Amino acid sequence: MRKRTATITTLATAGLLAITGCSPNTDNGGGATTDSSPPATHRTPKADNTPKADGAGAKTASLPDMTGKGLQSAQDRAQAAGFHHLASHDALGRGRMQALDRNWKVCSQTPKPGEHPTATKVDFAAVKLEETCPAKDEGATPEAAGSTMPDFTGKSVKVARRALDSGTSLTVKDASRQDRMVLVESNWQVCSQQPTAGAKLDGQPVSLTAVKFGEPC
Repeated sequence: MRKRTATITTLATAGLLAITGCSPNTDNGGGATTDSSPPATHRTPKADNTPKADGAGAKTASLPDMTGKGLQSAQDRAQAAGFHHLASHDALGRGRMQALDRNWKVCSQTPKPGEHPTATKVDFAAVKLEETCPAKDEGATPEAAGSTMPDFTGKSVKVARRALDSGTSLTVKDASRQDRMVLVESNWQVCSQQPTAGAKLDGQPVSLTAVKFGEPC
């Protein structure tokens, strides 16, 4: 009778251990486990509501109207407004340098007045103080001659030279027959040319006749 009771007790204990071993709350290396830690929290990135300037981080400012102002004053005001990439050119298309800014006045500007990125290049078309601004800016970058001879009549010798290929053989003679040397080419205007305008240009020499601006051809 005692042996049977001991056997029953042993079997009951073994069964209890077996049930405990199969419990899902026990991590036995291969069974399921219950994670009591709180679920992970996913945070949505905070929106950046900071105002953006035009372009990738570019600053903008208001560019004043400089028309009619002295070139030096126009440049000073542009810099004070935050624009530091400045340039100027001869509005009459003669290719003259603005060596003394105070001796020149602004006829037009690019870009127009208004809001622009401060890194924008500001280019002033200017003439000398005693000169009259042209109806149209004639000083834009001259188009390269390419394979066709442009019409240089009335333009400065300097502009003609800049338009031709740097390897072109160019001769310039005084059209007044005074045999003057053409030293400052921006002060001389073209009277005639060879080859003629529209002719094929394929490396042949170019010859010009010219007089000083204000003189008749």
